[in-house]
Amino acid sequence: MPRRARLVLSNVPLHLIQRGNNRQACFFAEEDYRLYLNWLAEYAGKTGCRVHAYVLMTNHVHLLLSADRAESGGELMKALGQRYVQYVNRTYQRSGTL
Repeated sequence: MPRRARLVLSNVPLHLIQRGNNRQACFFAEEDYRLYLNWLAEYAGKTGCRVHAYVLMTNHVHLLLSADRAESGGELMKALGQRYVQYVNRTYQRSGTL
């Protein structure tokens, strides 16, 4: 049985979690955290999201954000995830998902 569609309302806070594949580490050095936060701020502005709070753990991220449009949260996570994975793969000479 498929899961029910997620209810996302504009301008209502949403808790998002991004986990590492198989609970593996996502952040390997202090610089990784800094770059992730810089890109989070950049893409939040571009997609019309406001980040209220965040927690960066070694193998996952928690975000509390509000979005101007229902699809903005997904757009933010897609753009941020793609850029960060490309950075990690290039920096640590690896390939594949994170």
